Amino acid sequence: MYSQTAISYEKCKETADWLLAQTTLRPLVAVVCGSGLGGLGDSLKDAVAFNYQDIPNFPQSTVHGHAGRLVFGKLKGRPCVCMQGRFHLYEGYPIQKITAPMRIFKLLGVKTVILTNAAGGLNEKYKVGDVMIIKDHINMPGFAGCNPLMGPNDERFGTRFPCMSDAYDRELRQLARHVGDELGFGDFMHEGVYCVLGGPSFETIAECRMLRRLGADAVGMSTVHEAIVARHCGLRVFALSLITNQAVMDYDSEEKANHQEVLQTGKVRSEQLASLVSTMVMSMKHDSGDMLDGMCGQ
Repeated sequence: MYSQTAISYEKCKETADWLLAQTTLRPLVAVVCGSGLGGLGDSLKDAVAFNYQDIPNFPQSTVHGHAGRLVFGKLKGRPCVCMQGRFHLYEGYPIQKITAPMRIFKLLGVKTVILTNAAGGLNEKYKVGDVMIIKDHINMPGFAGCNPLMGPNDERFGTRFPCMSDAYDRELRQLARHVGDELGFGDFMHEGVYCVLGGPSFETIAECRMLRRLGADAVGMSTVHEAIVARHCGLRVFALSLITNQAVMDYDSEEKANHQEVLQTGKVRSEQLASLVSTMVMSMKHDSGDMLDGMCGQ
C-alpha cells in the first residue's frame, strides 16, 4: 500500500537531476512559502522559475494564495530555492507525496530548510500579525497513524526511527531572535509550539480550547510533515508561523476564521518576513553547520 503512494528514491533523483540540468545554481537553502507569503520568492535575484506542472513527479498546488512555482536564485548572494506554494493533506495527496520536495531538496544539495506558514493564534498573548518561531510541534494526524515516514524505509534517505526532540534547530532559532531584534521586530516575535491538523475546515471552539490546554501556541494545516521528512534526510530545519487570525475560544464571540484574512495578513507582513529570512540566510555558514562569526550586522 505505502510503496504505491510514496515517491521512490529513484523518482526523487530523477526530479533532482532534471532540475540540476535546467540551472547552474546549486542551492544550499530551501524556503517553503505558506499562504500569502509567496513574496519571499520574489526576493531572489537572477531567478529562474519552474511551474510545478512542468517538473517531473512534482505535485500541483491547488490552494488560492499558493503560486505553484519553484524558484531558484540568490538571496543576499546565497544560492537558494524557494517553493511558492506547498501541498497539504486536505488537497487529497498522500502524505508521502506532499513531503517529497524535502527529499528532492536533499538530492539537490540543500543543507537547510526554512518553512513558513500562516497559523491561528491559540496563545492569548499573540496578536494578528505576530510571528512565532516554532520550537516544537504536536503532530495530531500522527496520533492517528498518519506520518510521512510510514511504510518501507529507504536508508538512502535516513534511519528508520529518526529523533524529533531536536526537530527545529536551536542555533537557527537563536539566530532568528538575534536578527529580529536587530531589525526592530522583537515586539511582535515569539517562540512557541505549533500544532498541525488535517484541515481544510478551521478548528471548532472546543478543539481550540483542547489544543491550548495541550500546550499549543498556534495551529495550522502544514509544516510538521515537511519538518519530519527534512530531519529524516538530515537537513537542518527552521520554521516560523505568521499569526493571521486569532483562534476563537469564546462561544459568545462573533469572530469567524476565514482564508481571506490569512492572505491579507500575509500581504501586510510579507516585506518584513522577507527581510528576516534573507538576513538569516546571509548569516548562515553552510559548510560546517555553524553560524558565521558575529552572526549578522557586524
